[in-house]
Amino acid sequence: MSRTVSSWILSSARSSIVLQGKGRWYSICIPNRNKIKWNLVFSKTCLYPAGSCSLDSTFSLPKAFRHTSTEEEHFSFQLSPAQINDILRAGELSHKTLHSSGKNANSVLRFESNQLASNSPMEDRRSAATCLQTAGMMFGVFDGHAGAACAQAVSERLLHYIAVSLMSRQSLEEIELAVEAMKPVRPILQRHRHPNDVEYQEIASQYFENLRVYWQHLLDLDAEPGFSLEEAMICAFKRLDSDISLEVQAPQESELMRNIALQVAFSGATACVAHIDGVHLHVANTGDCRAVLGVHEEDGTWSTLPLTRDHNAYDEFEIRRLKREHPRSEEKTLFVNDRLLGILMPSRAFGDVQLKWSKELQHSILENSCDVEALNIYQYVPPNYHTPPYLTAEPEVTYHKLRSKDKFLVIASDGLWEMLSNEKVVKLVAGHLTELNMQKPPLTFKKPINLGYMHNLLLQRKSKGLASLDQNIATHLIRHALGSNEYGEVDPEKLAAMLALPEDLARMYRDDITVTVVYFNSETIEDYYRNH
Repeated sequence: MSRTVSSWILSSARSSIVLQGKGRWYSICIPNRNKIKWNLVFSKTCLYPAGSCSLDSTFSLPKAFRHTSTEEEHFSFQLSPAQINDILRAGELSHKTLHSSGKNANSVLRFESNQLASNSPMEDRRSAATCLQTAGMMFGVFDGHAGAACAQAVSERLLHYIAVSLMSRQSLEEIELAVEAMKPVRPILQRHRHPNDVEYQEIASQYFENLRVYWQHLLDLDAEPGFSLEEAMICAFKRLDSDISLEVQAPQESELMRNIALQVAFSGATACVAHIDGVHLHVANTGDCRAVLGVHEEDGTWSTLPLTRDHNAYDEFEIRRLKREHPRSEEKTLFVNDRLLGILMPSRAFGDVQLKWSKELQHSILENSCDVEALNIYQYVPPNYHTPPYLTAEPEVTYHKLRSKDKFLVIASDGLWEMLSNEKVVKLVAGHLTELNMQKPPLTFKKPINLGYMHNLLLQRKSKGLASLDQNIATHLIRHALGSNEYGEVDPEKLAAMLALPEDLARMYRDDITVTVVYFNSETIEDYYRNH
């Protein structure tokens, strides 16, 4: 980005030029001086009491690097390369799986993830976990809107609901007996977290109790639950969304728990979750996060295999689905300005009870609540709200049997896909893999080996540019999403300007971005086909 463009960004902000925000923000169309202006409604309310952890702290840009307002006297887009790297790499997370062989061989080699905030606080969340009482690993990306509360709750809870849906009757009975006897419960998941990831500690006991009610329901079924993986994922998504709706209607132990339940239900989140067990890959998607597979073809080229569809007004299947579910008299009002009822970009999401409940129920819950304005709860009933629910959290599940040529899976919030195409993302990951392999030749040791010899080898590697390359592929993708010019190269000035945008302006140019890249173990996949 040239200084001219940087100056235009700043001057446009100070001149109050209104730019339409991206993503799925709640929006109300307001006539104003014969112009259409978008009023963006969002939450900056802290869900935690004084002295405890705050959502605001999660991956927000350091204040030394990011301006809070375009009105600052000494506003500048200048960031040093070191500052840029510090900002981009603050949310990095990586995990390499332990090698195993035989029946339980893991097809996941490793995963790398990162997040970059635009909103303050950030509304995206992510999850990754290894299943301990069933097989496989799970990875999720959650894109919140109208606040971070719903995405936070779904990121903490959804993988547990899926894992419970997959457990045998015997396993469910064992954990129920342990809870009844107040004995330790064998863990269901091993979570892989970033040190800055936060949890709703104040409401964790209620979340566990509602998860217990769910597994008790599964035990009450006449026969073995026996869900297929697709059925388990669908059931888990729908059950969690139902629990979110019921929790805000039930009496709560404290005002804090009541406020959290309100903010979770009246904000929203889209979700994309992958379950990988050997060669079996299932992706459940609700909303407009996206999962894309990178395929290395036999001729050496790379191809892209999308595993999700964006659920929004641009998808013909979603338009037809909603028209089937509502009277013909509402056909012209279901989507207004490419938004569901003129308000929401995605047509599937968790939470968002104001697009699911009747007007009467909404009024009853909010009337008996504390100061909802202080909680920044979005209150607006669209003019053509006749036959709710208009929104569902039911996911679309895709199954894919992994092949040795399937090398990686990219799951990301739409903040990435708004900037980069599927094909560009796969090309960047593939190029990163190639570059890493070229810059990491096998170490050949001459005897005797000493520290001086090892030091020289490391210096040789560094001189070849390895130190300047993002080791985390998710960081590499975010860097290109924000800084790429028309030639597909990272423009340092553009990248610096995009990262230095103040909080009151950043959302006009970029969304929160969350990326998780899962690399597959080709040897394990090949072994599977040799033995079957």
